Amino acid sequence: MCVIMSLASCVRDVVNPQSMNCTPPIWPDYIGVTVPVDIAPMNFNILDDESGYVTECVDVVARGSKGGELHVQGEYADFDVDEWHELTRRNKGGAIVFSVCVYSDGKWRKYDDFTMYVSSYPLDDYGLTYRRIAPGYESGGDIGIYQRDIHSFDESAILSETAVPGQCMNCHTANRCSATQYLLHMRGGKGGTLVENGGAHKLLNTKTDSTKANCGYSYWHPDGRYIVSSINSIHQCFFVGKDRRIEVFDTMSDVLVLDTETDELVLCPLLQTDDWETYPVFSADGKTVFFSSAAPHDLPVDYDKVRYSMCRIAFDETNATFGETVDTILSADEQGKSFTYARPSYDGRWLMYNVTDFGNFPVNHTEADLWLMDLRTGQTRRLDEVNSDDSDSFHNWSSDSHWFVFSSRREDGMYNNAYIACVDDEGKVTKPFILPQKNPLKHYRESLDSYNCPDFTKDKVRMNARQIGKEIMDDHRTRVTVR
Repeated sequence: MCVIMSLASCVRDVVNPQSMNCTPPIWPDYIGVTVPVDIAPMNFNILDDESGYVTECVDVVARGSKGGELHVQGEYADFDVDEWHELTRRNKGGAIVFSVCVYSDGKWRKYDDFTMYVSSYPLDDYGLTYRRIAPGYESGGDIGIYQRDIHSFDESAILSETAVPGQCMNCHTANRCSATQYLLHMRGGKGGTLVENGGAHKLLNTKTDSTKANCGYSYWHPDGRYIVSSINSIHQCFFVGKDRRIEVFDTMSDVLVLDTETDELVLCPLLQTDDWETYPVFSADGKTVFFSSAAPHDLPVDYDKVRYSMCRIAFDETNATFGETVDTILSADEQGKSFTYARPSYDGRWLMYNVTDFGNFPVNHTEADLWLMDLRTGQTRRLDEVNSDDSDSFHNWSSDSHWFVFSSRREDGMYNNAYIACVDDEGKVTKPFILPQKNPLKHYRESLDSYNCPDFTKDKVRMNARQIGKEIMDDHRTRVTVR
């Protein structure tokens, strides 16, 4: 048995507690979630109830179904990192039962026990990368790409606005969670694409006379040589009133491939049409490109009539050529929905994607849900286990394809936060949990940033931000050509 006591604010014996006959009002809602071994401690706060009682002290006992016990007492449930890791390791494939008592208004109240499950699937990746950005619509500002050790509470900047003052950057895009093979796009006056490949990096100008824009949404081929990208003309439309704030849409978009060895763009007539092709990704084996495609409309007038189908085309990496036909796997015309942001699991089994009523920017759609397709059978379903009444989007897989992370605005409708869930071999998905924090209520109430485009990283990303920032600000770019 291991017992620890947190003495942050109180040391009290739990005497004659009143039974509340309900589960405790904890935040975040970790009741019934499934976590991996060695996740950061799942600390939680107690929300004050409507009676006006203010929590003075919380007493928590966490008991493992396979052994081990932790006891903490303080302003909130605050578990020691090492002791928590030991408890989860001991209870892999089992459960942890929490007993919670709260002291307020001169007496103790005891709540019903609740359970947290410890998955048998490991999550050995180092952590998450994400873009931290205020939920505004200005260009540039205090934007940064950050990484977080998910086994502790350590966060560090990969590249922040201090290294590239006044510039705007797209999110860090890694090849299958690699910490040494990734890219990010700079936008605006110092625009360009940073490609990091095994310790060597270069800055590219991806606009050519044969293409209409710079590379935008991108995804790596598994062999690491090719990057499939869309080129987009992106616009914002603002609304008057409280029901909708903004719609983001494209007035042009095509799909192409960048050869990182030759700095050449590979074009395909089937992907440079009058239709709008966007959000391309390679399949797990690299032999297919999934993308979304919509017929053009008069924008912004017909913004709510634009719907994207999910499509695919073959790709041959031996000579960087595309197939001769485009297949539609989810038809917008037939289903009256918009299908975007495909993300195949790295084991080749699943395809996760967003479904919205219209458009191609699900993060701004309250109805945006995650769906999962079994690529072996073609069967697909809405992930009711993880979806909320607000936007759920920006999803990515762990390196072993048993965990995924996504952004959700479920807490307040404004800020995106990162949530993690597990999927088993049969496609059963667990209740998601928000990224743990040391003092979660304080952290999320005081943070002024959204967590956009979270993704797993196998190891810590090590970038010389000062050197990279200087190169970006010096405007030196290698101009790509068209093959």
